Amino acid sequence: MNIFLGLDIGGTTVKAALVTESGEILHKHEFPTNANAGLDDFCERTYQALSLGVKESGCSLQDVRGVGVGIPGPVDLNTGTVIEAVNLGWTNVPVVKLLKDRLGLPVALENDANVAALGEAWRGAGSGSESALCVVVGTGVGGGIVLNGHLYRGAHGGAGEIGHLMVLRDGPLCNCGNHGCLETLASATAIIREAKNAQTRGEIPANRVISGAQDVFALADAGNLAARKVITDAAEWLGYGLGLAACTLNPEVIVLGGGVSRAKDALLLPVREAFARYVFPVIRDDSRIELATLGNDAGVIGSARLIAQQVGA
Repeated sequence: MNIFLGLDIGGTTVKAALVTESGEILHKHEFPTNANAGLDDFCERTYQALSLGVKESGCSLQDVRGVGVGIPGPVDLNTGTVIEAVNLGWTNVPVVKLLKDRLGLPVALENDANVAALGEAWRGAGSGSESALCVVVGTGVGGGIVLNGHLYRGAHGGAGEIGHLMVLRDGPLCNCGNHGCLETLASATAIIREAKNAQTRGEIPANRVISGAQDVFALADAGNLAARKVITDAAEWLGYGLGLAACTLNPEVIVLGGGVSRAKDALLLPVREAFARYVFPVIRDDSRIELATLGNDAGVIGSARLIAQQVGA
């Protein structure tokens, strides 16, 4: 049996899973990222997670063919290096070499949004499709493109960065330095910002705590008109951005994931309506928009798939 270790590294926790070549999770485990403890500590705890998974799933270490790693930040695929992961405090970290030396296994590295996209395209909402655009709507808006079952990274790994499509000239300032990027208008950050602006205007009760996008969706569901407009506007921008991307890629399926997607139909339905208005009709009729189905498992499944493809399993 061929088994792969998939890692999804976050600022707080590392998700680890042993995954078969058909996408079945045999064992899952989480451990604190604890980035301040150093890289040797991280590699050792990864080894311990691998050993625990092998023991509790009843397989053999010899069955494990490799390790796939998803990182929240840009990576250099040629050198296996994390260029910068702000949440981890990692800069120019040779993750592939470090893990390979400690585990004695092949290691593949990729951005976390890309591996989540690969997971959803392989065993999630995009399963069975030849092409998929997977979009993560959370603090920002990230994405990944899967063509013929493989990630499409572009010339320098920047393909799928749909959040930085400039959709509104002179719009809100983005962290990238430009103005009017899609993620400044359609992310959880944008939804919270606009809801607080409405609260300042007295359109949302001052005693309502708005700490996350879910609070705004709850207000909208309770009938608050200002909250409903915030959600409608964000969905409109997201549908518009997806339309721009679809006119370039013509994907068979667009998968929406991330924290904001937990609102389900409250987000999905207005996004579909906006997309239909803005996209080229031929593409509109060929593309569908679905919610992600793998949840927190997308990253580990995608990471496992990444290394499986690299070693030819």
